[in-house]
Amino acid sequence: MGDPLRKHSATSSQQHNNKTCVPKMDIMFLKTHKTGSSTFLNILFRFAEQHKLKFAFPNNQNDFYYPSSFQRTYVHSYRSGKCFNVICNHMRFNSAEVAKVLPRDTFYVTILRDPAELFESSFHYFSSITPLTWRIPGEDKMAEFLRNPNLYFSPDKINSFYLKNLIFFDLGGDNTLHPDDPRVEESIRLISGNFHLVMLMEHFEESLILFKDIFCWEMDDILFFKLNSRNKSAVSKLSLELRAKALQWNSVDWKLYKHFNRSFWEKVEAYGRERMERDVAELRRRNAEMAKICIDGPQSVAAGSIQDNAMQPWQPFGEKFIVGYNLNKNIDEANQKLCRKMLTQEIQYLKDLGANVWFINILRQVTV
Repeated sequence: MGDPLRKHSATSSQQHNNKTCVPKMDIMFLKTHKTGSSTFLNILFRFAEQHKLKFAFPNNQNDFYYPSSFQRTYVHSYRSGKCFNVICNHMRFNSAEVAKVLPRDTFYVTILRDPAELFESSFHYFSSITPLTWRIPGEDKMAEFLRNPNLYFSPDKINSFYLKNLIFFDLGGDNTLHPDDPRVEESIRLISGNFHLVMLMEHFEESLILFKDIFCWEMDDILFFKLNSRNKSAVSKLSLELRAKALQWNSVDWKLYKHFNRSFWEKVEAYGRERMERDVAELRRRNAEMAKICIDGPQSVAAGSIQDNAMQPWQPFGEKFIVGYNLNKNIDEANQKLCRKMLTQEIQYLKDLGANVWFINILRQVTV
């Protein structure tokens, strides 16, 4: 899962105090599944584009041959000794290989989500490409699965990793391990050493404030609109019973999440609770202002109502439950570019940045 522990440099709070804070330009973002990572990716795209940073993109698609473990040769135009500033597409993490395409002082960041909520999202989002779910009887396939997961789950089936400890799998671990297996604890130790910040989807705004502080960015750099989210009618509400079963089934992810939840709030305490509250309030205020300027209407709309193809989100095969936005037709000239960038979906933004996503574009034509 990882190489020897990376040594973290001083936090930007310390750097601010010494008046030496410089924005971090070399960034590794592990884009985990169903964690709000598409929203964060838009933030990263905008910053990197503004500062003309060099991306490490995959060949012909929007991921590094996931679920294969990342290899440096998966990077488009890679050659020995060539370094990039940013790597951020989906991958199965392999720290030794990742380190070979980035500068030594690169800052590493990722994001986690409550494992029960993540399981619900993953089960529904990936069901069309996860054959083991197709034979589950009944209308509520997820509930039926959780009542007796061992009856339906098989680790050797195609895409089965989407249904068990998905975050641990994304981080390079064996998602079938028992939570008490010593390899789980060792993996958590390595993750803690490799990543400078592990954000939490449930506390996304607080996560962004910590990110801004550690990376020496400005508030303008972290403004966002929520992207790649489902229509509320497509979200299954987990009962207490099903939530408990989902956590038990994803017990390694739950152990991982609890560890980084503790360390996250330690960082918040170090940052200062009152300071955090003020900064989150400011971020929300600024986002609300941008929403009034950029978005046509008060909220997101169904895919069929989106008028601009650049705002059209990727949909799972055969589905149309991912919502998006329409761009306000009366945006003042000063905000036109920023609004369009903030509302551009991942695949379209990748193309704008020069990534070769011809394979994904073919799939879009079939599914949209």
